[in-house]
Amino acid sequence: MSFIRAVPRVSSSLLFTSRMFHASPMFLKQVPDVTFRTRVRDETVQGPNPFKWKDVTSNEVFKGKKIVVLGLPGAFTPTCSSTHLPAYEEHYEDFKKLGVDEIYCVSVNDAFVMFQWGKSLGVNKVKLLPDGNGEFSKGVNMLVKKSNLGFGERSWRYSMLVEDGEIKKQFVEENQRDDADDDPFTVSDAKTMLNYLKEQKQ
Repeated sequence: MSFIRAVPRVSSSLLFTSRMFHASPMFLKQVPDVTFRTRVRDETVQGPNPFKWKDVTSNEVFKGKKIVVLGLPGAFTPTCSSTHLPAYEEHYEDFKKLGVDEIYCVSVNDAFVMFQWGKSLGVNKVKLLPDGNGEFSKGVNMLVKKSNLGFGERSWRYSMLVEDGEIKKQFVEENQRDDADDDPFTVSDAKTMLNYLKEQKQ
């Protein structure tokens, strides 16, 4: 397992291994065991909202699969909507060619908000996972306070590669902290992850 964390005045290509951060709880080997509360279409449901609740576990998402996860602060927020998620959607087939089974976007929002956000952006390839209680984000040590923006607790911006539940690679934006007055976006983008996957193929 290895990580890249963006650090001011340090090249973003700097590679850190789990051994170098052995004493730090920030970097994990496995994704957390959580249950995502999702909504799925069900034609047997009457009325204008033909959806029902469906629990989806971490095991169902990650077991036996090669998964790319992008974590971001919130649905409908500027960078998340203009660049971060759309780029992963745009390059979805490129990820598939490199052996990725699925791409999941995780945000501390409820299922209704995530659905409407994906619909507004025309996203139909990347799967949106509502982490409404922040349990997954907390489990990968990416949960931060954004009370200064009236957001409560949200995910710090990151991306990661997961194989059969094991975290193989993380790209974490710089200066992770509570109540940040900025929103760095330099290493968790789609092209950085694509380049990493291409390097692994060589």
